[in-house]
Amino acid sequence: MTDNRVKKERALSGRKRSATRLLTGAAVLVVATSLGAQAEPAASAGPAAETCYADGWSESLRCYRIPVSADGEVALSVLVAPAVNGGQREPLYLLAGGPGQAASDLARLLNPLRKLNRGRDIVMVDRRGGGRSDAFDCGLGAETPASIERFVGKLATCYQASGERPLTINSRQTVDDLETVRKALGHSQISLWGGSWGTRTALLYQQWYPESLQSLVLDGVAPIGTKVFLAASAAESALVELQQACSDDPMCAGFGDWRAQLDTLLASWSEEQARNFPDPLTGKTVDEPIEAWMLAGAVRTALYDPGAAAQLPFAVAQASRGNYAPLSGIVGLFAEMEGAMPMGLTFSVACAEEMNRISAEEIASDAAGTFIGDGFIRVFREGCKVWPVPALPYEAPQPRHHPVLLISGSADPITPPKYADEQLAYLDHKQHLMVRGGGHINSARGCVPDLILEFLDQPQVPLDQECLADIQRPPFTAGNYGPALLPRVPEADSRLAEEQQSGSESAGREVAREVEGGSP
Repeated sequence: MTDNRVKKERALSGRKRSATRLLTGAAVLVVATSLGAQAEPAASAGPAAETCYADGWSESLRCYRIPVSADGEVALSVLVAPAVNGGQREPLYLLAGGPGQAASDLARLLNPLRKLNRGRDIVMVDRRGGGRSDAFDCGLGAETPASIERFVGKLATCYQASGERPLTINSRQTVDDLETVRKALGHSQISLWGGSWGTRTALLYQQWYPESLQSLVLDGVAPIGTKVFLAASAAESALVELQQACSDDPMCAGFGDWRAQLDTLLASWSEEQARNFPDPLTGKTVDEPIEAWMLAGAVRTALYDPGAAAQLPFAVAQASRGNYAPLSGIVGLFAEMEGAMPMGLTFSVACAEEMNRISAEEIASDAAGTFIGDGFIRVFREGCKVWPVPALPYEAPQPRHHPVLLISGSADPITPPKYADEQLAYLDHKQHLMVRGGGHINSARGCVPDLILEFLDQPQVPLDQECLADIQRPPFTAGNYGPALLPRVPEADSRLAEEQQSGSESAGREVAREVEGGSP
């Protein structure tokens, strides 16, 4: 567990890490068998477990160290939330995003999946080089530089000092290790939940070990053939959807054209503004300048979470008036996230499997006309120059027949719904849940956990998705104290106008109090 000192150091460096965070999820990835398949009991000589705990989940877990190398020297950390009733159905493995997020960081997801955990073990495997499996972090945790140039310099030093390790970490190794863990735990078949990059891992497992798989749940889908690091246009689409939602909200519409204000702010950001930007934690001047691309990156990151996105119009409107405190709060929203991506693992996978197949022309095309430009992908483009791993292209995926549940947010800034709709034609047994206004990763929202459970219990039955309409965007921030306590009522606005026009000032003031009463 992380002590208070380390937590503080991580929090203080959170605004710096935001420039290099990838697909997060709370961080961004066979033949169907009978519906009631049971997990095969572990053999008596199976791995020994210890009782342990993880942040975000109050109950005890079974923790294993499972060898995955021939000599037994390399072992993976595996956490299991045991089924309440002993496990009458196949276990569900949680695959984290990144590439690089630790599956053990997904323990918080056990809370919305509590009903599912009644009949299934839930398994979290930290892949090699991540989390509790000998994290390959290059010393770039709490001390990640904000400057791309200095970050790349540290990355180059790490590569030169790491021998063959950068060349050995890849998705094939991760999937093979996952199969080793399945066998070690005695599971005849498993189902996989993947989030963001975890969906890519799940889809590759489906290709390489189809006989070991029962079903897939993919949230924030990154198909095998998709170049997901070309994310500028997706982020732009998510921002446009936020604009529309704001314009439809009477309170938020009162901020005016905050999008134009954002564009002006990013285009005219000066060195003086960069140096005098308030620190999101202390309110004092930042130690390192906050450059325009970092602000754009903070906006992109906020779009992952509808609650954070709801703060953007107010924060931008205030910044256009010279008050940067709310925008500083956006920069620091994710400062206290536990841990950071292990950069050695992240760049080994990203450079070999993503950046090696993305051209400069594609980057320019994707970035054109967007608020983020090449700000997100630039970190990888520059970093891969000093992390020269060979390309590891994927083979074209072959048809598979497993039941697959796809989950998308309509305002996802990195894995938009069209990826699930347009690039998985080789899967012939899939259902797609769309959360309107949803950002990146929606498995914990509204009725989605119940739908996941229904799907896993009866994957052949079409889901009734009507309940998804009940999932709404969080209310927009109205002022320094958050959202309005009461929504603006269009009918009351009309009454106010009529009363004022008729000269009944006292009645007009009464209606005004009714309309504005909840606003700070």
